Amino acid sequence: MAKLSLMFEEKTVKEVPVGTRPVSIGRSPDNDLPVDNLAVSNYHARVYFEGGRLVVEDLDSLNGTFVNDLRVERATLHDGDSIWIGKHHIKVDASGDAPVPWDTGRKASAPRINETMVLDTKARREMLQQAAATGERVQFAAGRLKVPTLVVVGGRTDQKEYMLTNKLTVIGKSAMATVKVKGWFKPAIAAQINQRDDGYYIGPGDKMPTVNGVPITGPVRLNDGDVIEISGVRMNFIFRE
Repeated sequence: MAKLSLMFEEKTVKEVPVGTRPVSIGRSPDNDLPVDNLAVSNYHARVYFEGGRLVVEDLDSLNGTFVNDLRVERATLHDGDSIWIGKHHIKVDASGDAPVPWDTGRKASAPRINETMVLDTKARREMLQQAAATGERVQFAAGRLKVPTLVVVGGRTDQKEYMLTNKLTVIGKSAMATVKVKGWFKPAIAAQINQRDDGYYIGPGDKMPTVNGVPITGPVRLNDGDVIEISGVRMNFIFRE
């Protein structure tokens, strides 16, 4: 039977088999693999079998889920892979027979008294840099998912590229902004990009952005190669393989 081994500094903290239902991973004690770390979301990720494949899925966590050195939303797991969550990693043993039911003996859920902290460790920065260098490849089933990315080609921002891994991307000077615009008198929220079922839509905030030189007054769906201009910043919206 496949199993997961929660590791910290090369020491095994806990092992669980992967049965007929998903194995939940997170900071809340009612998870199958509870991880006591404020950088880990209450319900961070889950691992399960689908179509005979072992799969890991990120549950919109704050700090992300990594398989080996790649940040993923959902990915097929192979024997020997490592899932990185916060400062912990989980060794994947994908060998063994087909899954069978098992009893977790999980604890009852405790009140969520702490918010998840943003992880800013050297290891996570290196993972994100590696992800950016490889276009954050995400493998699932037979193909790879395309990752929407904003590439800054003009103007002052805190990064040169932004991978849109969340449902909401804020552009501006606000503390909550994903794309942080630098300079005096820049708006807190210049514009925002929302992920919908049929794609990514940009809409105005405190400023009116242009897409391919055309001002927009309401949500507009973005296409691969579109040029966005807002508050002195010029960006390309592209899908990386």
